[in-house]
Amino acid sequence: MNALVYHGPGKKAWEEKPMPSILKPTDAIVKISKTTICGTDLHILKGDVPSVEDGRIIGHEGVGVVLETGTAVSNFKKGDHVIISCITSCGKCDYCKKGMYSHCEDGGWILGNTIDGTQAEYVRIPHADNSLHHIPAGTDEEALVMLSDILPTGFECGVLNGKVKPGDNIAIVGAGPIGIAALLTAQFYTPAQIIMVDLDENRLIMSKNFGATTTINSANEDAVEKIKSLTNGKGVDVAMEAVGVPSTFELCQEIIAPGGHIANIGVHGKSVALHLETLWSKNITITASLVDTVTTPMLLKTVNAKKLEPNKLITHHFKLDDIMKAYDTFENAAEEKALKVILEN
Repeated sequence: MNALVYHGPGKKAWEEKPMPSILKPTDAIVKISKTTICGTDLHILKGDVPSVEDGRIIGHEGVGVVLETGTAVSNFKKGDHVIISCITSCGKCDYCKKGMYSHCEDGGWILGNTIDGTQAEYVRIPHADNSLHHIPAGTDEEALVMLSDILPTGFECGVLNGKVKPGDNIAIVGAGPIGIAALLTAQFYTPAQIIMVDLDENRLIMSKNFGATTTINSANEDAVEKIKSLTNGKGVDVAMEAVGVPSTFELCQEIIAPGGHIANIGVHGKSVALHLETLWSKNITITASLVDTVTTPMLLKTVNAKKLEPNKLITHHFKLDDIMKAYDTFENAAEEKALKVILEN
């Protein structure tokens, strides 16, 4: 089969790799129908995720059709259409019993990280019974690619960790796919203001269309000053960091109001300054977590009920074997006006 293979920082190739096979009775082999590229994949290619080794097939999102199952798989069979969760969970270890699937003792975020991932024609899914989700008949598969990662990530790491409440003033720093996923799901809780901050004017325009009340292009105006003016000088109740660079996390620290929550979503490859000299007395909470995907079934129901329309995040389509061109597009999102790309096998 063909797959997108990581060969060290800045190096990737579309090349032939062996077909995956069943290694444990709990495995399933899935033929990829559609996959996508994540901002985390760009962090991998920059060398920010040292656990990813030379030769690894990257990617952790997608939908597909079950090709084969191990003898211990009971919830899925050959021919089933499935969503692949970005997080693998055994369902039995202490962490899984707490709902912390991201820390599963035999899983967590391993796809495209420590085992081969989904930017390929086929993928092996460990603990298939707990790491796949059935796709209801008639559902838009492209929309459900967004349920592999970005929607549960924005919701769990941003909205739920940030404890968004009705009437809150919230700011989301970063209007990429994850930031917009947080924007969409924050609206479940009817905040008073949703302020989106980014450098990309096109993404800010899209944010407005998705429900942002105010957008700030931090290349052109002082984001801290503007946010303070929008909140009577207090700052926001919830600040979500959705980029993964030091400057955006520092911005969240500057705009948080007393009693507020800073919810980190971004993947950080460099150390960030924590300004306790100004934060120690402000009664704030800071959270940082990897998605657990415990909310995926609920979000799937929400998508089926047309309460969420994640297909609107898709801006570009490519064939899977055009993945190098798709990466060029995604890496130059501002110029290409890209948000999420769909790669079809």
